[in-house]
Amino acid sequence: MDENIEYLELKMSTNIPEKSPSESHAEVIVRMFPSDANPAGNVFGGEILKNIDMVAGIVAQRHSQSNAVTVSLDSVNFLKPVFVGNVLFLNARINYVHNSSMEIEVKAEAEDIVTGIRTVTATAFVTFVALGQNGKPIPVPHLSLKTDEDRVKFEEGKFRMETRLQNRQK
Repeated sequence: MDENIEYLELKMSTNIPEKSPSESHAEVIVRMFPSDANPAGNVFGGEILKNIDMVAGIVAQRHSQSNAVTVSLDSVNFLKPVFVGNVLFLNARINYVHNSSMEIEVKAEAEDIVTGIRTVTATAFVTFVALGQNGKPIPVPHLSLKTDEDRVKFEEGKFRMETRLQNRQK
């Protein structure tokens, strides 16, 4: 059977309830140690990316209630350094869903424990695809957009997703 037809039949036969972005939101807190950093005490960008991918994955799996895999990580911006001893707060929310894919927005803040000052250190958009037990994409719940922020983020996410798809076809 053609995979597109199989997918559409699965989607039509599945009555998946909508979920709001707040239902899948996740916050992870991680302490940064010397093993996470270079000799000058700056945390490696790759360590921050690993944590961004991890918290985004939690949101994707909470939303889809299935296995979900990273498809793209884009618009990653490292804004300020993170240092050894800082506590990294990673806040992630789902902005947009389309069939089996989900866009997750992540904001990373570093807190200096001594001063209590938090600084936004990185932002990113991560796209995940939900997979069924057979390893094939499966439909995910639509988003229930309850707030103005939810609606704005959804439209922005839709635009980014369309742009990603256009770029992939080039």
